[in-house]
Amino acid sequence: MNSRLTSMLASVTFGLSVLSGLAFLGIGASHMLDDGAVCVETGFWANARLAPDGLPVGKGVEATSSLTRLCQDSPSVGQRAADLGGELPWLLFGAIALLLFSRLLTAVLKKGPFTEPVARQLTVLGWVVAVGTPVAGLVVGWSQSWLVGSMAPVVGSGPEVSGPMVLVLAGLAGVILGKIMREGVRMREDLEGTV
Repeated sequence: MNSRLTSMLASVTFGLSVLSGLAFLGIGASHMLDDGAVCVETGFWANARLAPDGLPVGKGVEATSSLTRLCQDSPSVGQRAADLGGELPWLLFGAIALLLFSRLLTAVLKKGPFTEPVARQLTVLGWVVAVGTPVAGLVVGWSQSWLVGSMAPVVGSGPEVSGPMVLVLAGLAGVILGKIMREGVRMREDLEGTV
């Protein structure tokens, strides 16, 4: 095992975790103190036909929309909070996941790769990723949905999930590998005890 590479990777992931945490705090504070407009994009009117007389298109050309950008000047506190809910959950999730990954690498350095602490850290990281991904996606999606609904009531709002849900599979793989490693450690300890 290359301990220098593992040590460097543990330091880099810890540094990235700290940067993500600072970005989380900085963006949260700056957005709550900002008095500018709040904007959100929606695909509600995707593929809607646009009036050709307002667009510089040629004769016989059809124009459709894909995303609509809505902006609210002087937003309410709820709109500003929903705007934050559309950005901050992924930063917080990333900071926590990177911190746990850094702790996993540190445990590998201190105890070795196939030990009980490493298996436990891997299982914890797997559960955080498996559960944190849909939770962060739900907060982001629902925040954006509510923000769109507050600006365009005809759209409405409701629970939506946003983001890369494939991370759930990676988290579940981490949980399974952690359980396998834990069982392997237990079997090795039993074997060493009988010899």
